[in-house]
Amino acid sequence: MVFIKPTKSRAYFKRYQVKFRRKRAGKTDYRARIRLINQDKNKYGTPKYRFVVRFTNKDIITQIVSTSIAGDMILTSAYAHELPRYGLDVGLSNYSAAYCTGLLLARYVLKTLEMDEE
Repeated sequence: MVFIKPTKSRAYFKRYQVKFRRKRAGKTDYRARIRLINQDKNKYGTPKYRFVVRFTNKDIITQIVSTSIAGDMILTSAYAHELPRYGLDVGLSNYSAAYCTGLLLARYVLKTLEMDEE
């Protein structure tokens, strides 16, 4: 008995819809993203901000991000490699550096929104 490999027809490939690039790369879970960024209907048009923290081997990146139709807009960001300016010279990727980077981001946000003098 001969094994016959099933082949897909030309009609199959004509109708095949390719998934989003970031989904194919395994970078974005769009179901979770929609649940995260969906805005309440009574708050239509107001930006919904989220706090994003990314850990790399040598740095910590913190950002305040809002979503728009054109793409994600970053209000401001702070990095752990900026901490030596404020006296923290070593351990820029540990837990305490993450806390300090979050505080630094909070100061940047207040300065951006001109609320830092209150």
